[in-house]
Amino acid sequence: MTHPETATATISALLDRWADGIRRRDLEQIAAQFTEDALFQGFDPEPAFGRDAVMAYYGKQPVGLTADHTVLHTREVAPGAALGYADVTFRRPDGPVRVHLTVVAVERDGRWLISHYHVSRVL
Repeated sequence: MTHPETATATISALLDRWADGIRRRDLEQIAAQFTEDALFQGFDPEPAFGRDAVMAYYGKQPVGLTADHTVLHTREVAPGAALGYADVTFRRPDGPVRVHLTVVAVERDGRWLISHYHVSRVL
């Protein structure tokens, strides 16, 4: 990856797979977008680590949750590593929640995965 457009396409595709898993409530698909040792910071007060924690987090989210995302900025930070910053609206049965999402994606065995995930609620 050497062009910004490639980083954007990579992050967009990764977030598309993540959002599709959320829409379908497929916890295994969601978790499969993360590295085995991913750092995950959602709305829980403490960070979580790994795919099992990602599955547990999304497992307690309401049925009908979806995530619409727009990638705002990306950059390659090293060979096989990219940073992504996105605007995400989680649509919940009780109303939308808008966040800014920062991810660090890494290439593992020819596949891009999220190794670091952090959301900040937009008020």
